[in-house]
Amino acid sequence: MEALGIALWDLSVDMGVYILFGLLAAGVLHQFVREEAVRKHLGPSTHGAVYKAALIGTPLPLCSCSVIPFAASLRKSGASRGATLSFLISTPITGIDSILATFGMFGWAFTLYRVASSVLIAIAAGLLMNRIESDVPFQPARFSAVVPEGRMSVVQPSAPAPSEPFSLGKVFTYGFGTLLGSFSKPLFWGLVIGAFIAAALPQNLHQLFEDNRWLGYLIAVAVAAPMYVCATASLPIAASLIMAGVSPGAAFVFLTAGPATNTVTMGVVKSMLGMRALVVYLSVIVAGSLLSGVLIDIVFDALEFRMAMGHKEEQGWLEQGAAALLWGLIAYHLVRNRLSASDKKSCSGGSCCG
Repeated sequence: MEALGIALWDLSVDMGVYILFGLLAAGVLHQFVREEAVRKHLGPSTHGAVYKAALIGTPLPLCSCSVIPFAASLRKSGASRGATLSFLISTPITGIDSILATFGMFGWAFTLYRVASSVLIAIAAGLLMNRIESDVPFQPARFSAVVPEGRMSVVQPSAPAPSEPFSLGKVFTYGFGTLLGSFSKPLFWGLVIGAFIAAALPQNLHQLFEDNRWLGYLIAVAVAAPMYVCATASLPIAASLIMAGVSPGAAFVFLTAGPATNTVTMGVVKSMLGMRALVVYLSVIVAGSLLSGVLIDIVFDALEFRMAMGHKEEQGWLEQGAAALLWGLIAYHLVRNRLSASDKKSCSGGSCCG
């Protein structure tokens, strides 16, 4: 138990500054990106709309469930199936908060590769969708997917009105309030699972997977596909896997397939875009994440590059303070969300609704 606590704190110290800075950057981005502007560029059923959807979605700080209402709004406003699918894939895999945290944990080369691969996977899915099925107008009656309460309701697709001036207070409110509150629980479990991997798993897993790398890839995608984990929360798990000896490629598969898919989003894709879209969605993500993982291992092997993962010995006051602040915010949101859920449950029972 002591080893788990030490591993959890060390992992938090390594990631805290980057996660907090990423949340701050996400708050700034939210002040400038308007949903109306996004919808304007994604209407036509063309290749250009698919490219734009992938590029626009990459920096947006939305997880695989909070992206659903945004994507539904795009589709209802006239976005093509291909553009909507491209947006649904590129947005959850990355995000400005996750990009900065990836840079802090894995370095610039790994980060650029993660961003580029997510864009390419999203574009491939969108173009394939446009090719195999001609688009039809949005039909609201078809979109009846049920999303678990508490996941989608926290981050709404609405943005401040264009006339509103820049507000530093709203930057903090969105980044450390709305956004962190939307994935505080997955981030909590991501850190705990990452610490457990670092503390409990043997440090010689590379001996098991060295001659059977495809086994590592397949296990990563099988675990990641149905799992609800956002882009930022997946990082401590992937970092701990690499520290335990799993290849960077297998960890990369988890980082790509995990945030992009989960059972909730699968149901929404089927309901909103159709069965063919779901097949395209899953097949392209699985194939793209596996191919990306294989390629990064091939490149790293050719360059004889080894990722220097592990806890840094020097723990400055900034890193420790950021870790403490991050856990304080996580605890606040967990308690707040729990109390909010209890209040709603009481209201549904008729005890507080008038």
